[in-house]
Amino acid sequence: MSRKLTAPTDMTSGAPWKSILIFTLPMIIGNVAQQLYNTVDSIVVGKYIGDNALAAVGSALPIVNMILVLFIGISAGASIMVSQYFGAKNREALSHTIGNCITVTAVACILLIAVVAPLIRPVLVWLNTPESIIDGCADYLMISVIGVAGLAYYNILSGIIRGLGDSFSALIYLLIATVINIVLDIVFVAYVEMGVGGVALATVIAQVISSVLCLIKLSRMREYFDFKFKYLRPVGRYVRTIIKLGLPSGATQAIFSSAMIVVQSLTNQFGEMFIAANVVIMRVDGFAMLPNFSFGTALTTYAGQNVGAGLYDRVTKGAKEGLLLAVGCSAAITGIILIFGKQLMGVFTDTKELVDMSYRLMLILATGYIAMAVTQSLSGIMRGAGDTVTPMIISLITTIAIRIPIAYGISYLTRTPELPVGRCECIQISLLTTWVIGAILTVIFYKAGKWKSKSIVK
Repeated sequence: MSRKLTAPTDMTSGAPWKSILIFTLPMIIGNVAQQLYNTVDSIVVGKYIGDNALAAVGSALPIVNMILVLFIGISAGASIMVSQYFGAKNREALSHTIGNCITVTAVACILLIAVVAPLIRPVLVWLNTPESIIDGCADYLMISVIGVAGLAYYNILSGIIRGLGDSFSALIYLLIATVINIVLDIVFVAYVEMGVGGVALATVIAQVISSVLCLIKLSRMREYFDFKFKYLRPVGRYVRTIIKLGLPSGATQAIFSSAMIVVQSLTNQFGEMFIAANVVIMRVDGFAMLPNFSFGTALTTYAGQNVGAGLYDRVTKGAKEGLLLAVGCSAAITGIILIFGKQLMGVFTDTKELVDMSYRLMLILATGYIAMAVTQSLSGIMRGAGDTVTPMIISLITTIAIRIPIAYGISYLTRTPELPVGRCECIQISLLTTWVIGAILTVIFYKAGKWKSKSIVK
């Protein structure tokens, strides 16, 4: 039974909705576990150290996300290539793709550590990070950068495994790592008293373990591809394809993370209480987004395998059925937030003022999750087909041309003597607007159908 669950899944036959749902469910559970990394960080920091430490972690996270965009791009390119070559039953190309991804990731980790580590504190100063939290932010970021290989390889290797149609193995490894992370969080912060840095160290150790487990899994999948040293040697056309497919996906995340950093500069001006509230909102938001991201990734694999096999009618049918599943899940989550929002906020802090502020701001975002279900699902189809540029263009339009001007515009227009920076709701209103317009643009581009000509398998 366990062998069947962890075997690669051929998604080119059977009912599309069933294949998508079976693939998605372990991913949702796995993504919940991954969210627990950051959520447990926040709970432990908030309960054992205080609200300022909670704000320090929150201010560091947009920068951590920015650091990871390079590896998110490699992972996206790898997953698309793996799913299409798997669907086309091309063993040689599949072997070269997996080996080259491992090598490219190693080079990227070395370069990133050399470039980013010296810039951490200057960037925090540039972002107007309050003096009360800047040391905690710097500690968290330095440990995350030094341990970036664990964060990187888990994302890339689990992306490869999912591209092969196996979402269950990645779930098991992530659950193991999550338990380790929770235990180490408590030990490092509550007992060793390492502060915010202990939280980052716990996460790095846990993800190193999960990445090693993924590597062992791949080494045992010789039935589907060859896992030999010669395939680690960079081959120009595979490296170029990884970059070609991954760069737009990484750029999409980079655009989003850059906007978060720019908006974080505005967020920091509203003070420690609002920064802490924003952290709480991001934690709940992370869970609310899980079905959207999970269905989006599932549809990427589904589309990749079927495009590789030349089954475009099946891709279109799966897109409709997957979209319905994603929208249904998001609607249910929106209802839960509206009804139980205050209880959710209370998990992270005992400060009533912070709970009330977080809940009030979260209500602004609630209905936007349904719009994100549309964006993630149809973007997943386009990426799986090999079109990673269109989602990047949509992200560029909504994030740079819409979100940042709206956030700063509302802030400026609502300034008063009592509110010298303006109304803090500008952050959430700008994000909701971005989500809704993004969904509309995604539907338009998907209907245009240019993604159908982007396959790497000829």
